[in-house]
Parts: sequence; C-alpha cells; structure tokens
Amino acid sequence: MAESIESIATWTFMREIDLPSDIASILIDGEQPFAAYATIRDAAIFTNKRLIIRDSQGITGKKIEMYSLPWSSINMWSSENAGFMDVNSEIELWTRAGHIKIALKQGVDIRKIDQLISYFVLS
Repeated sequence: MAESIESIATWTFMREIDLPSDIASILIDGEQPFAAYATIRDAAIFTNKRLIIRDSQGITGKKIEMYSLPWSSINMWSSENAGFMDVNSEIELWTRAGHIKIALKQGVDIRKIDQLISYFVLS
C-alpha cells in the first residue's frame, strides 16, 4: 500500500461536457482537444499535449486561473474505481512538480480517463 502523500493540487470532475467553444484560443499548432469535464467552477480539457484546468475565481468568476499539465511531466499515475459503498473514483498523478489528485463523481467514466492518460503519456 502506498504512503499518503500531500497533493499540490486536487480537482473534482463532475461530469463529461461538450468541448468549450473558446478552447481553440489557448491551443498551440497541432494541439487537439479530445474530452472535457465540468469541474466545481469551470472545466478540465484533455488535449493531445496536456491537461488544461480552468478555474473561475472570485464572486463574479471573471478572474480565471489556468493550470496546464503537459503529459510529458507525468512519471506515474493510478486509478481507483468506486467500490461497493464508495460512489467516487479517483485518479492520482505523480509529476515532476508533485502529486495531483482528481476525484471523479459518480457517472464519470474512470476507464475512459485512464485510457486517455495512458494514450497521451505513453505515445
């Protein structure tokens, strides 16, 4: 069993959503979006180059913090599906910057996310 490690970031994916219409403005040449998930206040977008997390802040939500996690920075990851009494699944990423946790609400397909991460990290 792995030791408990302090996370540098923790996000929650609520449900899969359509790709945000404004995502093209922050992508580089050759970068393609593949999937998007609603987070508590905004969205997470999986592209072929990175995981982008947009986090609206403040009362109005006009202040937006962007996190960009290149797939090349991931050293290891784990996925834990929901058990009998546990409705939430979890993905953990170990990166050069530190440890990141992603909680998945009921209904989010953990195997799809695991497959996306596998494809992008290993290719």
